[in-house]
Amino acid sequence: MNNLPRAEYRTVVVGGGIVGLFSAYHLARAGAGPILVLDRGFLSSGASGRNGGGVRQQWETRATVRLAREAVRDYRRFGREFGYNPWFRQTGYLFLAESADELARLRRVHDLVRSEGLASEVLAADALSRYVPGIAPGSAVGGTYLRSDGVLYPFPAIWGVYEAARALGVDLAFGVEVLGIDSEAGRVTGVRSSAGPVATTSVVNAAGGWSSDVARRAGLDVPNVATRHEILATEPLKPFLDPMVVRASDGLYFSQTVHGGLVGGLTLPHPAGTAAGLPSSAKFLTAMARALVGLLPRLRSLRVLRAWSGFYDDTPDGLPVIGEDPRLGGFVHANGFGGHGFMLAPAATRRVARAVLGERTDLEPELFAPDRFLAPRLPSTAERLLLG
Repeated sequence: MNNLPRAEYRTVVVGGGIVGLFSAYHLARAGAGPILVLDRGFLSSGASGRNGGGVRQQWETRATVRLAREAVRDYRRFGREFGYNPWFRQTGYLFLAESADELARLRRVHDLVRSEGLASEVLAADALSRYVPGIAPGSAVGGTYLRSDGVLYPFPAIWGVYEAARALGVDLAFGVEVLGIDSEAGRVTGVRSSAGPVATTSVVNAAGGWSSDVARRAGLDVPNVATRHEILATEPLKPFLDPMVVRASDGLYFSQTVHGGLVGGLTLPHPAGTAAGLPSSAKFLTAMARALVGLLPRLRSLRVLRAWSGFYDDTPDGLPVIGEDPRLGGFVHANGFGGHGFMLAPAATRRVARAVLGERTDLEPELFAPDRFLAPRLPSTAERLLLG
C-alpha cells in the first residue's frame, strides 16, 4: 500500500533538513517537479534543529570561502525572500589561538580570506578583550576576526524554506524512512519507503548523519562517518558578547543569543555512527563548564538550562560531497557537510539542483565530486578548519 501523495516523482529528496529543503526549493523554482521530500523524523529533528546557528566565511579552502560568502548574501536577504526572520546577526566570528603555531595557522586562513575580498583582521592578545570582555589574561596569544560572519536562529530558517517549498508544490512526508533505492541498468528507478514505493529517476541523498546508510541502501559504499557532538544553552545574561567565539585548540565555541543566554559546544571523542543515539553526557557538561570558566571566569556561577547533541556528517577530507555518483546514474549526493550544512546550504544546494538537472556547476570536481574517493589516493586538498 502506498500512503504517499503520488506514485511517481521526478526527484525524491531524502532528508528534510536545511540541505534537503533548500535542494527541493531550488529544484522547484527551476520547474523540475514533481518533487518529494522524505524524512525519517520530524521537521528540524536532525542536525538542522540541533546546531549553534553559526555562519562563517573563514575557511582554509578557497572554494569553501566562496560558497560561504554566497550563503551569507542569501541569509542577509532571507527575510525578504521567504517571509521569515532568522535573526541573522553579522556580529563576527573570533577564532582564538593558544599557541604561536595555532596563530600561524589562523594567519594563513586570514591571508586566504583577505585575498577573497573579505575584511579579516589579525588580533594581538591585548586586543581580544575588546571583543570578549572579561577574557582571562594569558588564555590566548591572539586570534582572527571577521565582522561579516554571524549567527542566525535555525528554526525560522527551516520553517521559511519548508513553507516556500510547499508553496511551490513540493510534497513533504515526515516520519517516513527510506528502506531501499531501486535501480536498473545502472540508473535509479525508484525508492522503497515505509510509506510505500515510489518511482523516480533521481534521488538526492541529503540525509546528514544518516547519509551513509542511505547510500548503502542504494548499494554504494561511501566514506562518510556520523560523529556525535554535544551542545548546551545557559540562562540569560545581560548582553556582553557580540561575536561567535571559537578556540582552535579544542573546538570550544559559544555565542550569546538575542535572549541573553550562551549557546555553545566543545569537541569530545564519541564512537562513530548513529547507533548510540543522541544523548547528552555529564562528561560534556563538566568539560564545557571548565573550558568556559577557564576562558571567562565571570561565568563561574552561570546555570545550564538544557543540553543536547546532534550528528556531524564527516568526510575524510572535510569537504562536502556534491554531485551525481558515477556508479549509479540519478543518485545525487548532497552530504558530508560535517557540522556546517546550515552555513553552506543556500549556496551549495544551488549546485545540487544543477547536478540533478544534468547541468554543469562551478564546483571543482576534485574537491566536491563523489568520485574523488574512488581514486587510489585520497584527495590532496583538505578542509581542516571544522570548528564552530
